[in-house]
Amino acid sequence: MNAEDLDRKFDDGEDVLEYFDLSTLRRPGLEPQAIELTFPQWMVAALDKEAQRLGIQREAIIKLWLAERLDANSVSGV
Repeated sequence: MNAEDLDRKFDDGEDVLEYFDLSTLRRPGLEPQAIELTFPQWMVAALDKEAQRLGIQREAIIKLWLAERLDANSVSGV
């Protein structure tokens, strides 16, 4: 199928996902990158308490708070 036919199907509201190999889909800049952080014990305890209150993992609360801070400073996506 050529690009024009695909565009036409999409414009007509047809589902065109079957024409794509989603296993090779990439989201540039959103690939996870592992880092190591060291926190004092009181901070880990506070993080765990808040994570438990919210029903999420410690890593999730750290990511959430960092994302909020970066978004507030308009540096996300850098």
